Amino acid sequence: MVSTPDYPDPNVTAQAQAGMNRDTAITQQQLNMTNQITPTGTLTYQQTGTSSFKDSQGRTVETPTYTATTTLSPEQQAIFEQSQAAQNNLATIANDQSGFLKDYLNKPFEYNNQDAEKWAYDLGAQRLDPRFAQQETALRDRLIAQGIRPGTTAWDREMGNLNQSKNDAYNQLMLNGRQQAYTEALQERNQPINEISALLSGSQVSMPQFQSTPQTGVAGVDYTGLVNNKYQAESQSAAAGMGGLFGLLSAPFQMFKFSDERLKEDIRQVGETDDGTPIYTYRYKGDPTPQMGVMAQDVAEEQPEAVGMHPSGFLMVDYGKVK
Repeated sequence: MVSTPDYPDPNVTAQAQAGMNRDTAITQQQLNMTNQITPTGTLTYQQTGTSSFKDSQGRTVETPTYTATTTLSPEQQAIFEQSQAAQNNLATIANDQSGFLKDYLNKPFEYNNQDAEKWAYDLGAQRLDPRFAQQETALRDRLIAQGIRPGTTAWDREMGNLNQSKNDAYNQLMLNGRQQAYTEALQERNQPINEISALLSGSQVSMPQFQSTPQTGVAGVDYTGLVNNKYQAESQSAAAGMGGLFGLLSAPFQMFKFSDERLKEDIRQVGETDDGTPIYTYRYKGDPTPQMGVMAQDVAEEQPEAVGMHPSGFLMVDYGKVK
């Protein structure tokens, strides 16, 4: 007896596909986790355990977990240990000195403009006073030589210009001196803080540089596609076999048509005959072509004379007798 194949269970197919996907991913990862040996150290991979999760069906699924271990060469390990010891010493010194900052920062920053200006004036006057004295003597000699005497307008104007230049020079001296004094005072204030900051920056813990997770590149198995292709092939084969069987065995039943509901699918009632026999649309299994007609089982209840049994075991209907 010819029969069409059962349609694959979607849940079973999906679970099998998920399992194969996991197998592919694990295989890909293991293929890519290549141990490395370099002059400065080695990198090795090792399975160190498993992780588990609940899948969509509530079953526990386990997957392997791995650890990447980096080992330095003896020379690099010695350098690393010395560096760590040095950083530890710097961190200890910074910690000890940080106690000093508690009292130090509680004292406000002090800067006296008058003291700075006096310091700048006293320092600059030692150079400016002799120079301006020489300029005044030279100016007096030049004016007298030109016939300009003290008390005249021309004399007072020239002497006023000299005094103005002298005042401008001293003002600039005191401004520059005040700025320099302020900068030096601020540097002196910040020096202890900068020293401790330098110690702290030199003792930062170096975080390990983890390796990137290996990227897989092996193509997975399309199990779902294979199952569907197999089902389609079997369905087509069954349809061809059914057609051949019908052709060989239907000779004595020329007036009959196969209408057994066991041969049909996608069945939907769309009406009825004059005597109330239901009419349906349907497809023969394995055949995508839509059909319309009655079911042999329905006709057998009211008009058994219109139904016959094919040697294959399926029911047939003589449509000429259906009312």
